[in-house]
This record gives sequence, C-alpha cells and structure tokens, in this order.
Amino acid sequence: MNKEGNIRIAIQKSGRLSEDSIALFKECGIKLEMGKGRLKSESSNFQAEFLFLRDDDIPGYVEDGVADLGIVGENVLVESEKDVIVSKKLGFSKCRLSIAIPREDPFEGPADLDGKSIATSYPKILGQYLSENNIEAQIHEISGSVEIAPSIGLADAVCDIVSSGSTLLSNGLKEVQKIFKSEAVLIANNNLSDHKKALLDKILFRINAVQKAQDNKYILDRKS
Repeated sequence: MNKEGNIRIAIQKSGRLSEDSIALFKECGIKLEMGKGRLKSESSNFQAEFLFLRDDDIPGYVEDGVADLGIVGENVLVESEKDVIVSKKLGFSKCRLSIAIPREDPFEGPADLDGKSIATSYPKILGQYLSENNIEAQIHEISGSVEIAPSIGLADAVCDIVSSGSTLLSNGLKEVQKIFKSEAVLIANNNLSDHKKALLDKILFRINAVQKAQDNKYILDRKS
C-alpha cells in the first residue's frame, strides 16, 4: 500500500488521453517531470506522485490502493467493473462506443442485429446493451484490430470506440448504432486517508477552477 504523504495518481502512459491528462495537471499548476520511457514522476510543487500505466490497468490499480487516483476513459472503467469512486467527469477525450456493419449491408434498427456475430473489445458493455434490447447476438471478444473482423469473415459486425469515424470508413464500415458515450473521468480509491482526501479536494478545486476559466473564455469568444 502507498505510504502517507504524496497522493499517487495513475495516468495513461501514452496516447491522447495521456497528453490531455498531463495538460490538465499543468493547467492546475501541478508540475511533473516527463521523460521518454519514464513510468513514475514526482511533482516538485505538490504532494503528488504520478504513475504512467496501460489504461486497462488503471481501474485495478486504484481499486487495490496501489494508486490513490487515476484518470481513465469511462468505457474502460465500466468494462473493468472495478469498485472505485468517480470523483469528477473531466470533459475531454470524448468518444462513443458504437456498432458498425459493412457499408453495403442494410440496417433499419437494432433488431437487425438479431442472430449476428459481433466482434468487440468491450464484451460487458455490448452484452448489457444486447440484453436491454432483447437482441440475441453472438459476442466475439478480440483484443485489437476490431474493424477488420467483417472483412476476414470473423464477424458480421463490430462494436468499437469511435471518435471521428474515419477508421470505420477506411475499413468499409458504417456506424449504425451508438450504445455508450464516454469521456475521461477522475477515479479514486474507496479508502483514502483523511490526508489524501484533503489532497484530492485541493486537486478537484484546481480542476474546477480550470474548467470554469475555460467555460468563461468560451463564452467571451462566442460574444466577440
């Protein structure tokens, strides 16, 4: 378990979510040293230590108390089913989990998925959607390159994260059903000490201030 003192924060080690998370802490005035391949960094002006991890591992690290806080996509958190607290929705790294089918295939509604095979890296979220809509479909779980599944005969459809939709288009697919909206969230361990709760409160205060300033700038820009 983490010793009393610094609050330990897990963020994704690479990618857009990592960049946005680091930018957020910098905007909050919390300095952290970055270096290529570096997996840990201690802030020079705040009681915080940062761990750079795979996004799929972050919910488990926070649940176990190895990390006190973490920033992760809602889609990853829900799929993990880990027992943590969502302290704050952060408003960035927005995306959606959608079902897509070959561009030439017709689609009139969710019922068209009945009897189909769907490839996904998110079997729990997809399974819940299918159950709620009384759809009998086979879930084919794969860990990556989901979009290629229909073209190689592995599945009739895919369920994957979509941002712009360009990846689907380049693989001959069309988005037909949005099933889950996601954004970055700040999560916390259920058993933080009073000292670390106080540090979390300070971080949340700074995040709220940054977001309020961004909202005000947006309003002023719209008026100008």
